Amino acid sequence: MAQTRDLTSGGIFRSLFGLALPIIGASFIQMTYNLTDMFWLGQLGGKAVAAVGAAAFFSWMSTGIAYVTKIGVEVTVSQSLGGGYVKRARMFASHAVSLAFLIALFFLILTQIFADSMIGFFGLDAAIAQQGALYLRIVAPGLLFTFLNQTFSGIYNASGNSKIPLYINGCGLLLNMTLDPLLIYGIGFFPQMGIVGAAIATTLSQGLVTALFVFRLYSFRSPLGKLPLLTQMRHRFVKRILSIGFPVSLQSVLFCGISMITTQLAAKWGYPAMVAQSVGGQIEAVSWMSAGGFSTALGAFVGQNFGARKFDRIKKAFRITLIMGIFIGLVAGFVFYFFGSDIFFAFVKDNAAAFEGGRYLRILAYSQVFMLTEMVTAGAFNGLGRTKPPTVIGITFNAMRIPLAYALVTIPILGVQGVWWSITISSIIKGIVSPLWYRYKVKL
Repeated sequence: MAQTRDLTSGGIFRSLFGLALPIIGASFIQMTYNLTDMFWLGQLGGKAVAAVGAAAFFSWMSTGIAYVTKIGVEVTVSQSLGGGYVKRARMFASHAVSLAFLIALFFLILTQIFADSMIGFFGLDAAIAQQGALYLRIVAPGLLFTFLNQTFSGIYNASGNSKIPLYINGCGLLLNMTLDPLLIYGIGFFPQMGIVGAAIATTLSQGLVTALFVFRLYSFRSPLGKLPLLTQMRHRFVKRILSIGFPVSLQSVLFCGISMITTQLAAKWGYPAMVAQSVGGQIEAVSWMSAGGFSTALGAFVGQNFGARKFDRIKKAFRITLIMGIFIGLVAGFVFYFFGSDIFFAFVKDNAAAFEGGRYLRILAYSQVFMLTEMVTAGAFNGLGRTKPPTVIGITFNAMRIPLAYALVTIPILGVQGVWWSITISSIIKGIVSPLWYRYKVKL
């Protein structure tokens, strides 16, 4: 059996950093799937990117739904291991995988049926909308793999063994990067498939990742011992996973829905604004994924130490992670502000879209430190099993973006930039409220 990593003893900084780096790497790999598609399609023009960008929102939504089992398994497994209950940890893991499969299957069916309506929400040109729906239908089976891969990664993260998801996801990314140009442009004996080729490449790559995870987790290479292929679902395990994971999932799904509404508003200024927000969001994910890595690492660390009743280590870990998050936010803000247009143009060879993308990143630069602070604090809450406070904060102030965006775009000097200022302002507020709530409400 692969060894789990004990996070209840040893140096706190070393434990957090060693756990966070592979998680960040794996998160970057997941982000790079969409960026790779957009990079190669971006050479064909902004309209192809707009089609994939619209479909990417539903990939994002599926990731948010997958948090039900990912966060649920991370918290339950880490707390079980911290308390020395390996058998219970294995039961939570097997239940989470079964739940992930069932939820993913339901989402896949809905996507196949309603793909046209889902893409049509953005009000794009008919040709772009048709391409987006086609891409979504082809990539939808890969979302089934994505659900499972998120849960598999959560099992390893909770076990303190975050390197395995990094290696496995890296294999999938290499396949995707290889297949994308071959299938999009028809290099060699491959046919030229354009946007269809990008979807096929992504689906095959995610399938490879799932196969590698299954090979390890359902053998004695698993950190928890060999998981059973079939699990008789027990109410108390299902209820615990859902009660922890659902609030985080709800926040992420609503966040995606809110972003779709603001993107729909931005699209009224033409496809360059639509591309700016969809691709710009992918670029901003560099800092967002870094924050997510430290948040997940802190959650696993807090979970194990909470299970072991070592509260002093939890307090020190939160302070250390917060400092690291602030540093990353400062660096990201500097880069986005001064080099936003150049970064954007590297992905989309469209001057109008790159101009709007640069403005988008400069505005979001002001919020990076606060966004990192919010996410790190959410990780601490999650590790304690208290996933509701960050959910309340996230839903409340993310929802504020809609009326704020509609109000700000009416200011002539702002126009579409009002949408992006609504994102920055709400992020700043969340980054202030989250740590204050944690400081005054969490008593350890």
